Amino acid sequence: MPHHTPLIGTIVAGLVVAFMMGALAHRLKISPLVGYLLAGVLIGPFTPGFVADSALANELAELGVILLMFGVGLHFSLRDLLAVKNIAVPGAIVQIAAATLLGTLLSWNLGWSIVTGLVFGLSLSVASTVVLLRGLQDHKLVETEQGRIAIGWLIVEDLVMVIVIVLLPVLASIGQSGEVTGTAVAYTLGQAGLKVVGFVLVMLVVGKRLIPAVLHWAAHSGSRELFRLAVLAIALGVAFGSAFIFDVSFALGAFFAGMILGETPLSKRAAEETLPLRDAFAVLFFVSVGMLFDPAVVVEQPLPLMATVAIILFGKSFAAYLIVKAFGHPNRTALVVSASLAQIGEFSFILAGLGTGLGLIPQEAQDLILGGAIISILANPVLFSLASGSIERAGKATASQEEESKEAREAERCEHLILVGYGRVGKLVAAGARKAGRALVIIEEQRDIAHLARLEGYQVVMGNAASTSTLEEAGIREAARLVIAIPEGFEAGGLAQKARGLNNALEVIARAHSDAQVAHLREHGANAVVMGEREIADRMLRLLGGTRHHPS
Repeated sequence: MPHHTPLIGTIVAGLVVAFMMGALAHRLKISPLVGYLLAGVLIGPFTPGFVADSALANELAELGVILLMFGVGLHFSLRDLLAVKNIAVPGAIVQIAAATLLGTLLSWNLGWSIVTGLVFGLSLSVASTVVLLRGLQDHKLVETEQGRIAIGWLIVEDLVMVIVIVLLPVLASIGQSGEVTGTAVAYTLGQAGLKVVGFVLVMLVVGKRLIPAVLHWAAHSGSRELFRLAVLAIALGVAFGSAFIFDVSFALGAFFAGMILGETPLSKRAAEETLPLRDAFAVLFFVSVGMLFDPAVVVEQPLPLMATVAIILFGKSFAAYLIVKAFGHPNRTALVVSASLAQIGEFSFILAGLGTGLGLIPQEAQDLILGGAIISILANPVLFSLASGSIERAGKATASQEEESKEAREAERCEHLILVGYGRVGKLVAAGARKAGRALVIIEEQRDIAHLARLEGYQVVMGNAASTSTLEEAGIREAARLVIAIPEGFEAGGLAQKARGLNNALEVIARAHSDAQVAHLREHGANAVVMGEREIADRMLRLLGGTRHHPS
């Protein structure tokens, strides 16, 4: 039996090199997306050494696109969009138009066609969800007015790009047919529109009933594997079925599948169960994109690359700044929104790949888009820091009020309890602490869950609990106890160790699912570890009149 096949070689090389480059990026405190893209460059055909199979990488990238779009639909929040619709909807549309115009002008100067310019410009107009959210979280801006506007703006950009992805094949077929008469264009657009409308109606009428019913049955079957398989079958099956039956893109089918699933009570569990596979194929997607990038473009086309980067960093962000100011928002809001949008990512890669595959843009355009993306993602934290510095200088009065509010919170938090995670276990712990009258601060990373906890009257710090700044914002130095309610025992061990380093007198209580996790948590500073399976067994033995299993 052969020990190497192109498929296995491509997957293994992609994941291993992506891990090494992602770890390096994390070490350098830059976005891991840069590491994944550079991993693709290293195993691509334009650099020496091992070359992965490009055709297979593109197939794997399609799976990555499906799961990425499924995730976008799963986390689509109509509530967030409606909260800032008055500025986000017109603002995003005008900003996309401005960036597309700038991209088209650059394309025209390079001697490309108008259609190429439109696709190229659109690829430069949409920001990366991953990079934008990370920037907002790092600067504690997610729950501010600026953060809400930026997120709503991004949702509109994503929706516009979903429509563009549907229309690109139509545009390509019109160009290939050679018929550009009004009748031919209207017929082709009408035909595509009917297919999309038919797909949407089927999803809203049949899918909205069938998908939740299938998921509900799988959840109540008692099999975790079956539930996970049901979610993946829905995501991939709807995407493939939409392309096979209605001739619409995989991306649109996956987005709708995720959006319908997102409206069900099981959406959070569905997101958690599929996250590892979604992450793995998302990484392979970014690696496959990196494989298409020819580093020679930096030397051969320095001026076009600089112009592309200028459009991303300054052109579209300046347009966003002017739009936010025109709507009467203060300077600090305009700065945050413009800085958050000064980069491109996932949708740009999808559009570039689709445009190249359809023959709408040349390879040189794709190289410029990829080069611009890498540079903009690297530069975005610097722009965010500059914007944050301007905000601090412009908002002294606001800062003074916030400092007073912070001091008042710290006074309330003396000897308080910090709870990490507001999931199924965390909610029960929080309810018990409230009933006992204990001062409580919750740390929660997921925005929708943090919002729910706030609505229920809890004091919430949104962010990654492994971050020192997040722990300090929650008052770790003044806290008496830390309860780590997240299910990942090994991850909780690192958190316990970091918390101990900030407050050695802290009592740390954590949860685990195995003896190895219990040992790991104790080694890293946990005073007490509750293992769910052991507690269940102890309770059953007590009900049977037996003895305790053994202490935790």
